[in-house]
Amino acid sequence: MERLIESGIVTVNGNPAKLGDRVSAEDVIRVEGRLVRRLSPEAADTPRVLLYHKPAGEIVSRDDPEGRPSVFNHLPRVPGGRWIAVGRLDFNTEGLLLFTTSGSLANRLMHPRYEMEREYAVRTVGELTPEDEAKLLAGVELEDGPAKFETLTDEGGKGLNHWYVVTIREGRNREVRRLFESVNLTVSRLIRVRYGAVELPPGLVRGKREEMDPADVRRWITELDRMDRASSPEEAAAKAAEVKALKAAARLKWRERLEREAAEAERAPRRGAPGKSDRTGVPFSESRDLSDRRTQRAYGKSNASSRTRNEEDGQRSEGVKRTPFGKRGSGGASGRGPRGGRL
Repeated sequence: MERLIESGIVTVNGNPAKLGDRVSAEDVIRVEGRLVRRLSPEAADTPRVLLYHKPAGEIVSRDDPEGRPSVFNHLPRVPGGRWIAVGRLDFNTEGLLLFTTSGSLANRLMHPRYEMEREYAVRTVGELTPEDEAKLLAGVELEDGPAKFETLTDEGGKGLNHWYVVTIREGRNREVRRLFESVNLTVSRLIRVRYGAVELPPGLVRGKREEMDPADVRRWITELDRMDRASSPEEAAAKAAEVKALKAAARLKWRERLEREAAEAERAPRRGAPGKSDRTGVPFSESRDLSDRRTQRAYGKSNASSRTRNEEDGQRSEGVKRTPFGKRGSGGASGRGPRGGRL
C-alpha cells in the first residue's frame, strides 16, 4: 500500500494521499480513480447471506454421482470460506434458497427449536375438498411422524391445475408433497416463496442471486437472540426430546402398519393359484368333458362337414394325373402349356 501511495495513484476526497494521513468512515478513498469500498467493523463481523432463486432441475449438493447441475455452480467465490446451504430443496422444487458463510447461523436457521416458517406456492392436479383441507390443517400421520400445515389458502385455478399457499414449521424431506399425497393429490409444481422473515424478491428471476444487506442480517440475528432468551435451555431440551419421541413412535407405528398390510396380502386368496383355472377352478390335471357345450357342438359339426368335403374332393381327383405341363385327365392331354397357353 505504501508503494501505491508514493506513486500518487491513491486519493482521499480527491487529494493525493500521503503516508501518515488519517481517514474516517466518511472519507472517500480511490485507487486509480476506482472507489474503495470499506466495511465498517460491524459489517466485517456480520456473516454474509445470499438469496438464490433455484430453478427446477438443479440439485443442492456439491457432489452428485449422476452429474446433475448443482446450485453451487452459480455462487460467487468466498475468499477463505465457503457457502453453506440453509436447508434444501429437492430436484424438482424451485424458489427461495438461502446460503450463508456462517455455520452457526445456518444451524440456528435450520434447528427445529426455532420453528422457522417456510411458505410455499403449490400447484396440484385437482382440488382439495373441505374435509381434506381440515385434515391437512389438523395433522396426518406420515412415515416419519405427524405433520400438518400451519396455514392453507386456496388461490384458485383453471381446469385441473389448482393453486394453494401453505406454510409449515419443519423442513423434512418432501414434506409438502407427501402431505398432499396423503389426501390423493399430486403436486405438479412447488415454489418456496418465504423462509422465516426473508421473502423471495419479486425481481429475482430463476437462476439469479442477490446478497442480503448486512444490516438486515444483523436484525435477523438479533431476533434469533431474542428467541433464545425467551426460552430456557431446559425447555428447549424438553421440547426436542418430545419431538424425537413422537417421531420414533410414528416410525414404529408405520412399520407395524406395513407389516400388517403385508400379512393381509399374504392371507388374501390369489387369482390363478397353481393348478387352478381362473374361470372354473377345476385343476388342469383333471379331464373335463366339454362336448355338451354349444360352441363345442358347433365346432364338431363344422369339422364333420369339412371332412366330408375333403373326401369328395379326393374322390374327384383320383382320375387326374399331373404332368410337367399341367393336369391331364383320363380323356387325354389338355393341350395347354404350363401357363395355360396352347402347345
